[in-house]
Amino acid sequence: MITEKIATHLEKIYTSKQDLDQANQLFTDLLEKYATKEFTENPAIDQSNAYLITYGDSFQNGNEKGLKVLREVVQTYLDDSITDVHLLPMFPFTSDDGFSVTDYLTINRALGDWDDIKKLAQKKRLMYDFVANHMSAKSEWFKKFLNNDIGFEQSFVEYQEEFDTTNVTRPRTSPLFHEYSTDKGEKKKVWTTFSDDQVDVNPKDPIMLARLSEVLLEYTFRGASSIRLDAIGFLWKDSGTTCMHLPKTHEIVKMWRTLLNHFSSNTQIITETNVPHKENISYLGDGHNEANQVYQFPLPPLVLFSFIQENTQKLAEWASTIHALSDEATFFNFLASHDGIGMRPVEGILDDTERETIVERVLNNQGKVSYKSNPDGSQTVYELNINYGDALRSSEDTDQLAAKKLIAAHNILLSFVGVPAIYYHSIFGSRGDLQGVEESGINRRINRQKIETKQLATELDIDSYRKTVYEGITRLLKERQNYEAFSPYGEQEVLHLDEQVFALKRTAKDGSEIISLTNVTGTEKIVEGLNGINVLTQTEVDNNFRLAPYGIAWIKVGEQQ
Repeated sequence: MITEKIATHLEKIYTSKQDLDQANQLFTDLLEKYATKEFTENPAIDQSNAYLITYGDSFQNGNEKGLKVLREVVQTYLDDSITDVHLLPMFPFTSDDGFSVTDYLTINRALGDWDDIKKLAQKKRLMYDFVANHMSAKSEWFKKFLNNDIGFEQSFVEYQEEFDTTNVTRPRTSPLFHEYSTDKGEKKKVWTTFSDDQVDVNPKDPIMLARLSEVLLEYTFRGASSIRLDAIGFLWKDSGTTCMHLPKTHEIVKMWRTLLNHFSSNTQIITETNVPHKENISYLGDGHNEANQVYQFPLPPLVLFSFIQENTQKLAEWASTIHALSDEATFFNFLASHDGIGMRPVEGILDDTERETIVERVLNNQGKVSYKSNPDGSQTVYELNINYGDALRSSEDTDQLAAKKLIAAHNILLSFVGVPAIYYHSIFGSRGDLQGVEESGINRRINRQKIETKQLATELDIDSYRKTVYEGITRLLKERQNYEAFSPYGEQEVLHLDEQVFALKRTAKDGSEIISLTNVTGTEKIVEGLNGINVLTQTEVDNNFRLAPYGIAWIKVGEQQ
């Protein structure tokens, strides 16, 4: 019974009897409230699923609301290639392009309203962004905390002199605590992992954990097929620890999985933890009891490194260790997103010199570098801010060659075990917004520019780079849907055929196989020993296969025309 299951989780989260009793009562009430509501049942995901990563207002058309314009863009250009739309925070906010939320349950008026969400959900599965670790310092919840309103006295993480923060993991160089004034002129010092406008919530308060859990259920009730848990690794804080990935953070994710399994099966919980790979995949639990998907953070820097070096050895070595854990747990694969290219995930995979190679490429191509603070006071590279297509470019590349590189990089993405997610600027072949960075002083703005739909329509006709990238990636997405070998839970095996060609064999449950080939060099490569049909061209492959510069192929093994 669901009440007993939740109680088991709560016993692992709260050690004091008072907190546990309060939590049990709060969650009993929560379960009763949602027991009467009718949730949508989601089908299981398969090889047809692919996410578009976008803001609600990434596309603009005059004074039209963002969500209406987004729906039109998806229907016009992505109707048969994209199945899921990841809506980055669509709520009122005060900073960080949406990630400083003031109200979890109100749609930002500039985007539209819940009716617009409902219309979009009629055609596409939707992923909502749950910024569960922090809220805006200008939110009503935080104002109530500052003024000690009943039920909010402990809702955020207040400074305690005896709390040892020596080992806390920092993703930023800003102060860990900031002071805020109450209506009475008093001061409260509060934990701020990311900025002074983003105050960390306190799940040690049973009332706050119940409040957050209700947001999760409400998102599911209101049409979310997937929920992204932003920066979830920072959620629970204990003195003397790194305050990252603590056991009680994992237990909360497990409890949320239990809740969603009960109310809406196959709803995907996707954890976002921009950290070294081993820490990241810990959120898959035993393959059945925690996240359904985890962000595959090493993939973007490793694919980029492969093209810079024209060598896939590092990518192949790492990829050889990646396998789906079960028929319920897999990877959220991406190359570009609203954030930069995280560098922490390749710690232990690439050495300092190799990571510096990527940094140099990004800086040479007018990208930016963001740093994090370490416990010893030093700083290291946290992420690289650049449009992914721009990062792939060499100085001598023509637009046509650059387009081939970007499509080839996405071939690796689409072949990898897991579910592919494509950023809106990647699928439409955009370039970096250098002006946006200069005007705002915010590095991440380089890859967050809004697209005017009329300009997009024109450029998809006359701009060869945009047109080639869009047609190339959408074609792969549509073709991918036809082959069970690309199941998010299927087997993958790296084939070491040539260090300059990334070769990945995917196998379906019925034994059928697809071998994906990607040439990461500007020279033709000959791949030996493969026989079958290249399903991308419907041509026969017989032993010595010529792969064009930055060429790709999907070979259906054993097939003949």
